[in-house]
Amino acid sequence: MHRITAVKVLTGYRLELTFDDGVIGAVDLSDLVGKGVFAGWLDRKAFETVRIGSAGELVWDDQVDLCPDALYLEVTGKNPEEVFEGLRREPSHA
Repeated sequence: MHRITAVKVLTGYRLELTFDDGVIGAVDLSDLVGKGVFAGWLDRKAFETVRIGSAGELVWDDQVDLCPDALYLEVTGKNPEEVFEGLRREPSHA
């Protein structure tokens, strides 16, 4: 599991994230704005209250949180099998 160690609010609904392994990249969350639990982000100031939670996730007012692993995949462009060893399939022999 990856943890976010730093977050910086950028223009629009973008965030620059730093992960515990040194990876740094930006994510664009504009596609979530106004939908369901993300309705509060229509107020830009609410979006800017982002902080890092105790498990290295992104948190907004203890109502919304985003998984650091999903964000890591987004930043790196990798698929889950490349990041999580347990998902790699070993060839089976009959």
